Amino acid sequence: MKTSTAFTQRDVADVAPWTETCGQIRPLIEEKDGAAAEVHHLQITNAKLHYHQRTDEIYYVLEGQGRMRLDDEEIELHKDVVVYVPRGVKHKAWGNLKVLVVCIPRGVLNDVHELE
Repeated sequence: MKTSTAFTQRDVADVAPWTETCGQIRPLIEEKDGAAAEVHHLQITNAKLHYHQRTDEIYYVLEGQGRMRLDDEEIELHKDVVVYVPRGVKHKAWGNLKVLVVCIPRGVLNDVHELE
């Protein structure tokens, strides 16, 4: 029996950015791709405070420095830092950051609840 594997490949340079709650987003793996998670490339300077009801996020800092608010705590962000943000946690980041965000399950763009 031959198994066929479907896959998705995208180059960041081929995805046009647009502005959303966190900054300039380039969806690399999107909800419509049918994967278990979404993967977004973000450039963040000053995100709006928000939370997700159904989606967990994992931020991996590719470049830059900044800070992140998670509920009532503030942490420092820099290259190679990973932050897990469980659903329900109010969060925002600021600075000069390029991050890769993994959103589980898919559908995060329909699960953004802005607070500012």
